Amino acid sequence: MMGTKERAFARLVNVSREKLVPADHFYRQVERTLDLSFVRECVQPMYASGGRPSIDPVVFFKLQLVMFFEGIRSERQLIRQAADRLSVRWYLGYDLDEPLPDHSSLSKIRTRYGLDVFRWFFDAIVQQCQQAKLVWGKELYLDSTQVNANADLDSLTPRFAVEAREAIQRHLTALFAQENQGDEEEGGESMDAPMSEGSSNTGTCLQPTSLPVALSQQEQEELETERSMRHDWIVEEGRQQREIHGLYQRSADFQISTTDPDATPMRLKNGGLHLGYHTHYVVDGGKRRIILVLCHP
Repeated sequence: MMGTKERAFARLVNVSREKLVPADHFYRQVERTLDLSFVRECVQPMYASGGRPSIDPVVFFKLQLVMFFEGIRSERQLIRQAADRLSVRWYLGYDLDEPLPDHSSLSKIRTRYGLDVFRWFFDAIVQQCQQAKLVWGKELYLDSTQVNANADLDSLTPRFAVEAREAIQRHLTALFAQENQGDEEEGGESMDAPMSEGSSNTGTCLQPTSLPVALSQQEQEELETERSMRHDWIVEEGRQQREIHGLYQRSADFQISTTDPDATPMRLKNGGLHLGYHTHYVVDGGKRRIILVLCHP
């Protein structure tokens, strides 16, 4: 006799998520190993002393880790997947009937933190790996891989047009800012300037410890001098150095995607073009193969 499954859900009574998530689950291991409470002290200057409580910064960074572990590229998709995953809810600390943060709030927090906070978070995790003796520091590997962008070739437009619009927007913003400042001075009222979304006051954060390297003082100074002359991708907030030398010119120098400005046309192995970028990373040569540097130049 063929059975038929009826969809009838009763209310959960005396059921704890602690029993539903296996003891050897991956996110239980992450929770035991990685303590993210240190991020609260780092981002504390970016929040007001009063007002409505925000999303816990620890929850925000846990969601970023889940996005990385699950290979998710969209914060909207991240929240959808976290909503029906018992293990993810357990890792975030949210009960079954507790609403998760809205995906738009995650986007606003990410913009407010800026690139410096994410860079500091990455360095802090590497430092914890150093303290746990997971990083050897004597042998490094450099590699790269292609990453497909979530953008279509139809989004490409001349770069000069986009840069011209951005220059006009910056000019208008600066112009109206000067007018507003003049009005405030005439009125004799001074108000505290709100914190900019890109602000990243990380003065209270501990700086990561440098890896042990077998270099003399003179060699370290020469390396530092050479590094200071290079294009700083972090300071430029991901903007590439596009000065043209010689006759060679990349397609990304005169085309830009309005959907993903970091993406560039790349050739597929079986022919054709798609938008993407190279991910460069430096891996420690120890047994654990810890990624020490990760960037999208």
